[in-house]
Amino acid sequence: MDYARFVRLRRPVWEKFEAQLTAARKGMSHAELEEMALCYRQVLHDHALSAARYPGTAAARRLRELAVDGTRALVGGRAEGSGGLVAFFTRTFPRAFRRQLPLTGIALALFLLAALWGLAITVLRPGLGIAFLGPEAVSGLAEGKLWTDSLVSTVPPAISSSAIATNNISVALSAWSGGILAGVVPIYVVLLNGLLLGSILGLTLQYSMAGELLAFISAHGLLEISLILVAAGAGLGIGRAVVLAGDRPRSLAVREAAQEALTVLLGCVPWFVVLALVEVLISPSHSLPASFKLAVGLSLEILFLTLATLPNRSLDTQT
Repeated sequence: MDYARFVRLRRPVWEKFEAQLTAARKGMSHAELEEMALCYRQVLHDHALSAARYPGTAAARRLRELAVDGTRALVGGRAEGSGGLVAFFTRTFPRAFRRQLPLTGIALALFLLAALWGLAITVLRPGLGIAFLGPEAVSGLAEGKLWTDSLVSTVPPAISSSAIATNNISVALSAWSGGILAGVVPIYVVLLNGLLLGSILGLTLQYSMAGELLAFISAHGLLEISLILVAAGAGLGIGRAVVLAGDRPRSLAVREAAQEALTVLLGCVPWFVVLALVEVLISPSHSLPASFKLAVGLSLEILFLTLATLPNRSLDTQT
């Protein structure tokens, strides 16, 4: 049997099993579970056949995912469904985060390229920095003052942190939801943020204020950039589903990618709140040494990555 005929004949079974997996999350009768188990055996057979005859194809990848999801639903679904938020942040989010790592890596590469480009053009053409910071901030640099000194000093910390968290989450939401436009928006968000960071760093170098800028962002900047890149990677996942749906219906591929991307985004939201508090209470403080701020920033980054990459034994043994 050739590949095209295999997909054409067996696709109805796969789509039926996908529908059963969706229904299983809401609860199924005993008869429905028996029917699902029968369909599951057919999927396992097709999975073995595709792995042997058509390795690396879209059908083989799809069947592998169906086999894993079916095993989880029929064998370990009840155990995974308990725990609420604890289960989400220790199992569901890390699993989705790990699957999105290649796309996050692409976002990181684009960000670094844009940052280097922004640094280079601003060092060569310092006048371009005014377009990013404005004349008032640049005049402050000429006087030895960072524009960050007045960011949060004029309003109460509660209001400042709320505004900062809202802004950062809005950027992440744009990167996530914009993935539906074939990934164009998350790429734009990554490139723009990289260009801004590189240009601002280049401009502060011109005024010998780069050390002060790095001291300011050391407590929150590393994790903030990481979260934006993770959200952008999730958006790229949606864009990939739009462009490369494989053998699945495009609407189904996009819906599944959006669900996984939303899981990643929700896992990042609490960290944006934490960062907002750090950016208000720690980053602008002149009484705290730069080494302490850097320690806070590194600790937050390590903690996030540790929790986001928690090993999942049930996933590892099935894959």
